[in-house]
Amino acid sequence: MDSIVFEALHPGVQPPQRATAASAGHDLAACLHSGTVTVFVAGKPEPRAVEAGDPSAVVLAPGEKALIPLGFRARLPVGYEAQVRPRSGTSLKTDLVIVNSPGTIDADFPDEWMVPVKNGGTTPLRIAHGERIAQMVLAKYETLDFAAGSVSRSTERSGGFGSTGR
Repeated sequence: MDSIVFEALHPGVQPPQRATAASAGHDLAACLHSGTVTVFVAGKPEPRAVEAGDPSAVVLAPGEKALIPLGFRARLPVGYEAQVRPRSGTSLKTDLVIVNSPGTIDADFPDEWMVPVKNGGTTPLRIAHGERIAQMVLAKYETLDFAAGSVSRSTERSGGFGSTGR
């Protein structure tokens, strides 16, 4: 059986968990122990201090993007990817947007896992330490080689995007 190698980067950080035995996704929680979060203002990264408190938090202004750390590194088995997606409840109840959803974490990614987020609302958005901000779904994939050749029409379809009608 394949398994994921998990390395906590801070005391108390636990591996992502599924909410139920039938859940496809593992919840991903913000880990704000590092003291700063990289926030993108006008497309430029800048460190922002994490607000002290219980729990600690970071606040994003409307439209701001940030990389939210998860507090761990993990090694996936070769042939798997982790797809990072929104949590349905979080998407409905807050203005938190997962920027590149679904994002892919490759099996050979060696660094701390983070979630790129955006405040999609019109008011400041607070992300608290330990808050479940996204989910990951594991997917097996195949790799194929490309071979030079000629590609001809194999169906009656032509015309590009939207060519099959409504």
